[in-house]
Amino acid sequence: MLKIDCDFPGGNILVERIEDDTLYLSPDMRDTAGSWFYWAFRLRGAAGRRLDIRFTAHNPVGMRGPALSCDGGLNWQWSREPFTTDSFTLTVPQGQDDLLVTFAPLYTQAEWERFLEGRAPAGGWQRNVLCRSRKGRDVEWLALGAPSDTAAHRVVFTARHHCCEMIANFVMEGIIDGILGADEAGAWLRRQTAFCFIPFADKDGVEDGDQGKNRQPRDHNRDYVGESIHVETAAIRDFLPRWGGAPGFDAAIDLHCPWIRGQHNDVVYQVGRESPAVWREQQRFGTLLEERVPSGALPYFVASNLPFGEAWNTAANYSAGMSFSRWSAGLPGIRLPTSFEIPYAEASGVAVTPDAARGLGRGIAHALAAYLSA
Repeated sequence: MLKIDCDFPGGNILVERIEDDTLYLSPDMRDTAGSWFYWAFRLRGAAGRRLDIRFTAHNPVGMRGPALSCDGGLNWQWSREPFTTDSFTLTVPQGQDDLLVTFAPLYTQAEWERFLEGRAPAGGWQRNVLCRSRKGRDVEWLALGAPSDTAAHRVVFTARHHCCEMIANFVMEGIIDGILGADEAGAWLRRQTAFCFIPFADKDGVEDGDQGKNRQPRDHNRDYVGESIHVETAAIRDFLPRWGGAPGFDAAIDLHCPWIRGQHNDVVYQVGRESPAVWREQQRFGTLLEERVPSGALPYFVASNLPFGEAWNTAANYSAGMSFSRWSAGLPGIRLPTSFEIPYAEASGVAVTPDAARGLGRGIAHALAAYLSA
């Protein structure tokens, strides 16, 4: 008997009805205002069947169709069957009684744990708890490299301010691997730089499978003004100035994913700041990164950066509150407060995969070594 559910970390789906081999579904918006596109479900009892999946709202099928995992999320592949923006065909392999079908490869606490288990705590590597989420989950941060009070440089990376933006964490893994690398760049970063990584700024949203974007009354990435309404952002605002101390920060880099498709959403780019001085630093870092993205990684081109005032990157977009990137521009000593947008499915014609995203992350680490040591 065919069963569909979202009862797993990161799960999200509304089942409207099932008619023979046709499933009518919709993403669950929960507390998101308007329309968004995150969904993740599990199929059971469908081995050998050819299913027609139809979404009744939100056009939530991305540029490569659905992502599929036959082993509980350890490995992912994009479907090769026909799809549109609101439907796809799915042939479940014979003998496959448990299939994850998602908007893009999932990344939750379980993936973070698997990643860390395979890496020795080199260079001051230490796990810490920033705070407890509203639902009682640990919101962690990872210390890496030199001690923050003696390091020549201090850098913070954040991800999942919008909890559905899972590709950001695969990039974060690559950044950490780049810092832990045996090459000269990795060794220099570990000696000279203190790193703070906050992998899940909206921990409950990640585990519960929320959209996160445009939460009401405001989402985590508009919660850096006035009194924060989310415990995670309040903790970040309290902790980071203390961690950076009087010397302050060199860079604060927030990792995001953009809209589902279309202009500016199928390339990796930095979101340009209105400050000419910061924009120059973003362009300088981008030039270093473009030169250092390894073969097989998601490509990045500095020309893809989105200047302030163009497309969605205008003052009106920030009317609901202040983003982490804008808030971090006020941290002592900061030179590079920036955010990256990494597509969910396709970047400059290259398929987004966990390994390709990690490759981009290693490039970011190498570019950061060049940027800080200049």
